[in-house]
Amino acid sequence: MRTKGMLLTMLLVFVAGIILSVRIIGAPVHTDVDVVMANKVLKTVESNWDRLKEGYFGGITQPFVVLDRDGNVRYQSLGGLSINLNEAIKKRDSILDVTIEGTLVGKIILHDDFHDKIQQNKNQLIIVIVTTFMVLATLCVLYILFLNHAVLKPFKKLQSFALNVARGNLDLPLSIDKNNPFGAFTESFDIMREQLAAARQSEYEANRSKKELVASLSHDVKTPVASIKAVSELMLLRATDEKVIKQINMIHSKAEQINFLVTDMFHATLEELEELKVNVTEEYSGVLKPIIANVNYDDQITYDSIPECIILTDVTRLQQVFDNILSNSYKYAGTAVRISSSLTPTHLQLEIKDYGKGVSRDELPLLFNKFYRGNNVAGQAGAGLGLFISRYLMQSMQGEIECHNRDDGFTVTLRIKLV
Repeated sequence: MRTKGMLLTMLLVFVAGIILSVRIIGAPVHTDVDVVMANKVLKTVESNWDRLKEGYFGGITQPFVVLDRDGNVRYQSLGGLSINLNEAIKKRDSILDVTIEGTLVGKIILHDDFHDKIQQNKNQLIIVIVTTFMVLATLCVLYILFLNHAVLKPFKKLQSFALNVARGNLDLPLSIDKNNPFGAFTESFDIMREQLAAARQSEYEANRSKKELVASLSHDVKTPVASIKAVSELMLLRATDEKVIKQINMIHSKAEQINFLVTDMFHATLEELEELKVNVTEEYSGVLKPIIANVNYDDQITYDSIPECIILTDVTRLQQVFDNILSNSYKYAGTAVRISSSLTPTHLQLEIKDYGKGVSRDELPLLFNKFYRGNNVAGQAGAGLGLFISRYLMQSMQGEIECHNRDDGFTVTLRIKLV
């Protein structure tokens, strides 16, 4: 509406300027020479020809000049008038003959303001043209400013908005001016942004859910595979029949292959995940007994009675923590494991102790880093993720995990939050 009003105003100003110019150009030019006054001047001059210089012309308002027969000025009522016939003809002045007793004695030049009228019309035309041009120029400037505010700036915003969308930044909304002629247009773009953001979030959540599932399943599969490997190794120590030994070796080999493939899949998924999902609930401390029993493959674990208390934990994730810690103990220490427990004002503390060589002092701060493996892992399969995942899971359950060397072995301490 503003654009139409501005254009209509410009058109009206232009048409008005054209009409006024045409009227000024076509207007007839009327002279101010009065015939009665001209006759009066003529009669007065003729009757006072011999005493013109005395200026006896009372009541005559018409400017005039009197010339003698030779063209000399005998009388001039005003300055600036035509003083010869050529000039009078150019200015379109009226020329009268002065005759006395039938003899031509001179000429009277009656000033005609035709030239002044023409000049006045020209001045009016110039004023109309200049005024029209200035008004149109002002309206054009205002219209350009309006277009810049109403059209160019919104399009620049759209350009920046499109660049953000192309870069995947869908969190910046597009400011909308309802009074702008492109308000509905820009609103549609912002709705598109919201839909794209919602679609991307849905896709992200779906992909994340799939990756979490794959990561969780692949890591959980490693636990029974590790059990199969441990049991098959134990059976190899006890088997005597060569055929049975061959079959057990095949089982162990396939379990190792499965473990390798699952580890690769787990690595690929974990690299794209920022975190694993943990659901913390209130549990009775008795849940720790079946968790420990699930990793006690050959009765190598002994533990004291666990204090009765209510803990905050995710049983499935806590099982993963025990699997990771005990799997490391079996692989790298190869000794019996003892678990002791105690209560602090805020946590249930569990100390998982093996009797191996431990790790060097320089490596202790690095054990919980992703993909880090110590110097004592030669010949042992692994990815360096067990303690890294265990620390993340314990922190997600509001607990803590740390480790240290002892004179007679290595200890991993778990602190589980009390209710």
